Amino acid sequence: MFRKKALPVWLALCLLLSLTGSVTGQEDEIVIGVYEPMTGAQAAGGELTMQGVYLAHETKPEVLGLPIRLVLVDNRSDKAESATAVQRLIDQEGAIAIIGSYGSSNSMAGGEVAERAGIPVMGCSPTNPLVTEGKDYYFRACFIDPFQGGVMAKYAVEELGVQKVAIIQDVAQDYSVGLAAFFREAFIRLTGDAKGIVGFTSYQTGDQDFTAQLASVMAKNPDAIYAPGYFGDGALLARQAREMGYEGYILGADAWEAPELIEIGGSASDGILITSHYHPEAELSPASKPFVEAFEEEFGERPSAFAALGYDAYMLVVDAIERAGSTDPKAIRDAMAETTDFQAVTGTITLDENGDAVKDAVILKVEDDEFKYVGTVKP
Repeated sequence: MFRKKALPVWLALCLLLSLTGSVTGQEDEIVIGVYEPMTGAQAAGGELTMQGVYLAHETKPEVLGLPIRLVLVDNRSDKAESATAVQRLIDQEGAIAIIGSYGSSNSMAGGEVAERAGIPVMGCSPTNPLVTEGKDYYFRACFIDPFQGGVMAKYAVEELGVQKVAIIQDVAQDYSVGLAAFFREAFIRLTGDAKGIVGFTSYQTGDQDFTAQLASVMAKNPDAIYAPGYFGDGALLARQAREMGYEGYILGADAWEAPELIEIGGSASDGILITSHYHPEAELSPASKPFVEAFEEEFGERPSAFAALGYDAYMLVVDAIERAGSTDPKAIRDAMAETTDFQAVTGTITLDENGDAVKDAVILKVEDDEFKYVGTVKP
């Protein structure tokens, strides 16, 4: 994913540490752990996120007068590996705070471990409400799915004029199942017509053939298909839908924002609409423009939403450590919980009583092989 620049030495070293381990617990440094997917089905999202984390660390490498040592452990896009990664960051690496992870299911699994250990975690992009529900130590830099699902339903009804919609969810992913449900509820509330949901079907992560699901929903002649899964499956689904003659809107969510959606989907990705957290052209706060300039100088390309969220998650953790004035995880957790009006790249962030970010969302459209900014939607 680091196409314009070789894999940073720092990131390569972090990957090496994730394999070899290291002796930690020194008092002359502060350890912040990261667990993101560097391999597996969600690797592209993890790599995009790490671009932002890397840049944030380069921008602010110290806190409380001590150097920050980042330790990245690959969660391999897997729930069990996510739990193991968090345990390792705590027990072996001595992390006092953790960042991660791309994929709500990964975050839920890792969150259980962090909660038991009393180590605060700042999620970058896990949007399922269950990630923070009932958790005192899990927070996130992103908005949550009830808001995201409602944003797309509102856009579909009020801007696109959609009256009939089919939903195709990834039943293996909490993220997808949750978004499908929230979109459905919002669409019915907005239209007042439950019959407007003309199809509701499922697939499993990694499926290659979506023709049966598409044939089923296309028979109902929907104005739009909403498929809130991950980018690889979404690209194949969109391509097969167009090959089967579907001409309506294809709608996705934030996990579709990866170059692979366009690479795999080809011309079928043209016109796809998604909800997302950020776009370089949307100046969501005073921090947005300087971030874009620094990112383009570092990587030679424009930042993705996941890079921006990775940057914000790191900065939120460092801000909490500074305000706590301590390396005690409980003090850091308490400072995180009091975060108000933080000027992040992806918008002005206030963390609510659940640890969720209250912030804006954006609508993006694929045009000319790029994700183009359409507009901003406020909470």
